[in-house]
Amino acid sequence: MASPKPINHPIDTATGHNKRASSTHAEPTPAELKKMYRDMLLIRRFEEKSGQLYGMGLIGGFCHLYIGQEAVVVGIQSVQSKADSIITSYRDHGHMLACDMDPNGVMAELTGRIGGYSRGKGGSMHMFSAEKKFYGGHGIVGAQVPIGTGLAFAHKYNGDGGVNIVYFGDGAVNQGQVYESFNMAALWKLPVVYVIENNRYSMGTSQARGAAGELYKRGEGYGIPGRQIDGMDVLAVRKAAIEALEYARSGKGPIILEMLTYRYRGHSMSDPAKYREKEEVEKMRGERDPIEALKRLLTEKKIASDDEFSLIEKEVKKLVNDSAEFAQTSPEPDPSELWTDVLIDA
Repeated sequence: MASPKPINHPIDTATGHNKRASSTHAEPTPAELKKMYRDMLLIRRFEEKSGQLYGMGLIGGFCHLYIGQEAVVVGIQSVQSKADSIITSYRDHGHMLACDMDPNGVMAELTGRIGGYSRGKGGSMHMFSAEKKFYGGHGIVGAQVPIGTGLAFAHKYNGDGGVNIVYFGDGAVNQGQVYESFNMAALWKLPVVYVIENNRYSMGTSQARGAAGELYKRGEGYGIPGRQIDGMDVLAVRKAAIEALEYARSGKGPIILEMLTYRYRGHSMSDPAKYREKEEVEKMRGERDPIEALKRLLTEKKIASDDEFSLIEKEVKKLVNDSAEFAQTSPEPDPSELWTDVLIDA
């Protein structure tokens, strides 16, 4: 499988068009690089443990793993402002961890326990944290896009300087509600970054068979600029995110980032992924893995040693094992929980 050839030209914030520019943003510090490595590794190990618990029957319902796509959310959320909000699809565990939600609460929700972020009632696809400005986790394909657009409207209305980051996949990009959202966001110049996590296969159909044209150009009819980024390179993602967030925050309106990424597992835990060759997956794992690529960079630049990598691995392993233990010892919700969080007096 050929490696993606992303377009990495910076956005001209005056015209909204792609252009080449000599200016560059500040490079990440050694501490920031190590944190990105640690955050990606935490997502990877957490998702691997989630897969194990699902296999043991401790996680029910649907479960969509983020393994392989870690660079997208870590790169973007490493440069967000505290005023910014996040919303995503059902492949959401990585986004929660990247915005510093407690692994214990995330894993407890996966197992349907009272200690979970939605008190065990939302499961894998529906958990929220108003404190972290994380608004889901949504099980309906593309449903988060109009909601995220509404959150961007709230940022503009309240004048809080925040931007909403909406994550959705290459399958969701074909939904009609996405384009209704693009239209409103462009009309009202809402501060929103639409992130298309293009993992190539939607729910099981390759992009080539299911989506016409380039996805990052889907906003052209509304005057929304778009860029295509190598989503397996956390530093390329980070740089694009800095520019996109600046564009949206400056009052220019929405922008689209298409992240060319790849999921190593099936669409969900019930998907054997027979629609692609085993060799293709192995090639991506062996040549394009985002965690291994950053580890090589940290080693080459002598930013981290083998001992430091071992310590990070040990810390992450403990966090993940502790979350699994917490999830299994947290009680199940009382049946009375069925009547809570249903209505609110307004």
